[in-house]
Amino acid sequence: MLDVSGLGFHYPTSPDQHGPKWQFDFTLAPGECLAIHGVSGSGKSTLLNLLAGFLQASGGSIRWRQQELTPLPPWERPITSVFQEHNLFEHLNVADNIGLGLHPGLKLSGAQKIKIAAALERVGLAGMGKRRPAQLSGGQRQRVALLRALLRGQPLLLLDEPLTGLDSDARHILHGLLLEQKRDGVAMILASHDAGDRQVLADNVWSL
Repeated sequence: MLDVSGLGFHYPTSPDQHGPKWQFDFTLAPGECLAIHGVSGSGKSTLLNLLAGFLQASGGSIRWRQQELTPLPPWERPITSVFQEHNLFEHLNVADNIGLGLHPGLKLSGAQKIKIAAALERVGLAGMGKRRPAQLSGGQRQRVALLRALLRGQPLLLLDEPLTGLDSDARHILHGLLLEQKRDGVAMILASHDAGDRQVLADNVWSL
């Protein structure tokens, strides 16, 4: 269970004036998806960045299975994030970008390499493992970023507009992958402007 209590943050705009303030309180069970939506600046990305550890909260707690996460740096939290900016490494090929989700040093077994190839085939990218990100379309790069996140196998998944730029066929495939993750007990928070994505994936919808 993810338990977020009194999680606060504000953006200072000047030494004597504070910008927007937020406070978040909610729980999320394994296998549950919470979708959040709202206008730009409503706090969607702020919440995801606080949970991931990319922003420091001004107060409150984040607990996963009774473990307090707020003191932990991002790489020690049981969380994987997929943002609209795919954050692929341009000097690595597609297979190696995905492989980072399995081993940060890319020391991959034969079975893991087969797993990567099978994952690429599943999302319509068969035979593209040797290509560089620059050779892919925006939607293809987004699929690669999502595969990398899913192969990490963390119990919490943060998704910030992860299906932007995908056509209907690719979107349908990735809906299936994410629903499988839910069935496997992965808890998700999805920030999405797309009502269709929210309808397919979300158990609860939160408007900010």
